[in-house]
Amino acid sequence: MSKYTEQFKLNAIKAYLDGTKGLRTIARRFDIDVSLLRRWVSSYKLHRLTCLRKRGQRYSASFKREVVEYKRSHHLSLRQVAAHFGLGQSSQVGNWERQYYSGDLEPSTIANRRIPAVMTKKPKPAVPEAKDDALKPREQLLAELEYLRMENAYLKELEALQEQKKTTANEKTLIVSKLKNMFPLADLLKLAGVARSTFYYQVRAQQRPDKHASLKQLVQRVYDQEKGLYGYRRISAVIRSLGHLVNKKVVERLMVELGLRSVVRPKKYRSYRGTTGRTAPNVLDRNFIAQRPNQKWVTDVTEFKVAQQKLYLSPVMDLYNREIVAYEMATRPCLALVDNMLDKAFKRLHNEPKLVIHSDQGWHYQHSQYRYKLAKLGIKQSMSRKGNCLDNAAMESFFGTLKSEFFYLKRFESVEALKAGLDEYIHYYNHHRIKLTLNNLSPVEYRTRAAQIAS
Repeated sequence: MSKYTEQFKLNAIKAYLDGTKGLRTIARRFDIDVSLLRRWVSSYKLHRLTCLRKRGQRYSASFKREVVEYKRSHHLSLRQVAAHFGLGQSSQVGNWERQYYSGDLEPSTIANRRIPAVMTKKPKPAVPEAKDDALKPREQLLAELEYLRMENAYLKELEALQEQKKTTANEKTLIVSKLKNMFPLADLLKLAGVARSTFYYQVRAQQRPDKHASLKQLVQRVYDQEKGLYGYRRISAVIRSLGHLVNKKVVERLMVELGLRSVVRPKKYRSYRGTTGRTAPNVLDRNFIAQRPNQKWVTDVTEFKVAQQKLYLSPVMDLYNREIVAYEMATRPCLALVDNMLDKAFKRLHNEPKLVIHSDQGWHYQHSQYRYKLAKLGIKQSMSRKGNCLDNAAMESFFGTLKSEFFYLKRFESVEALKAGLDEYIHYYNHHRIKLTLNNLSPVEYRTRAAQIAS
């Protein structure tokens, strides 16, 4: 009985003929050898059948001679001839061809075709009987050659897995399953060092339905919805908010299996501490936690380069909920860039006292006009130490997130297009992008909900 049903063969053939994928891709999908699929496709194209002749069928010498002469006259390969005549194995044609040229292709007698009552399988010689290959019988040489071919095919697959540091029983089972149509299963299991019971257990385990199939789809959907900006922690938070109880480590493992990875670049730590400036002390002192809105602000300027032009962004962030209170953009890093940003931000104060605004030691923040505006409203100025971006880590973190999630992922043809994109992203950051430190809420949602609770 054939190992594969006719319907299975037709499904594999149709998948190849009706699609755009190659033979190897279709063979991997159906877990069959690519040469076997190639033979099915060739037979189907010629005869609309997967195989015309049954396995184990005996052939007359005249038919064998016809096959060999047809191959020679039409200059075809073994596979092409086998497909033309509907033969199961192309290697049969090679054997007949050798017999044809050696003069051994004679019709067999009835006595030769009689099957004995008891069939005994000759064991393969474990140890060569003769050291000189010239003295070995032909059957022994063919057996050794077949073993070497099997060993070579197995080691190639094993080497590919060892490069990925995977040599488990599951992986060995995949190799054996892939090669068992070409070599005896018992020899492959012995070569792989896998017990027969272990092999069939792994085969059954691989055929079980994936218990995380629906969760994988949900993880993929959230990842695509957020355009790859969320890592496993935020994706876990979104899934839990949808009513699904899931552990973040499970989501992390499934993202590895799916090949999903956040596009945000990893954060780097620099240990240089720097020196304190003379203009203003470091009042904030890396205490980035605020108890109420408009208690601690941080600000900075960052640069973008598009189409041989530069664009500068100056935002101010409220450390209470990491919301961008106000921002200004300009093509030159002039004082008006920071000055206009302050005018927009001051509209949010509403006579609230004891505000601290922190920045680095840029020349904008040391300018007398900037310091005068702060002193006029009773705002205390704070500055980072020289050469130490960690003192303003909250603002630097926003810039890193902005560029990783927005600027580096898009292509802008003009400064105007970049400005429009920055307006859109900052609105998304304030109103829609959740933060784990804010109970999985966006900055505006967190501030609004806190105000409702307080009232």
